[in-house]
Amino acid sequence: MIYWDIFWAFFISNLLGYGGGPSTIPLIQNEVVDRYEWMTLNEFGDLFAIANVLPGPIATKMAGFIGYQVGGGLGSFLALAATILPSAIAVILLFKFVNVFKESPQVKLMTKTVQPVIAILLGVLAYNFFLTALEDSGLMHLTILTAAGLLSMNKLKVHPALVIIGSLFYGGMFLS
Repeated sequence: MIYWDIFWAFFISNLLGYGGGPSTIPLIQNEVVDRYEWMTLNEFGDLFAIANVLPGPIATKMAGFIGYQVGGGLGSFLALAATILPSAIAVILLFKFVNVFKESPQVKLMTKTVQPVIAILLGVLAYNFFLTALEDSGLMHLTILTAAGLLSMNKLKVHPALVIIGSLFYGGMFLS
């Protein structure tokens, strides 16, 4: 039964996650943290941070890790398959209709309509991470990390991956 749960959690998340990795993360979080309770929100946040630093699609990295943690090698395979399958099926089935509907006003409207929904889902995820970080780390560390991150990325134009790595080192030194 656990293998079915792994497959279904990632299949549904990626089937409904229109727009790629960022839109699937809140859906994966809902399945993994809230529904099946395979991880805490804090563990999910740590995994999300590490997956952001590594190259490649974020959803597959997270699926592979979570699937392995929950169900071993077979769980990892099923989670990865469930992550890739919705897109693969859509590409195969819808490829011949791309040229027919690419200029359709309904398709353009659907794309513009779903963008605010994705932004709200990511905002809720960020808010939940903020509350967890505030509770676990305290206001002082959260303020330091936020200010350093904003300054580094906006003023100094440091790559976000380097900011995440720096935050990991800060957390390892001061929050362990």
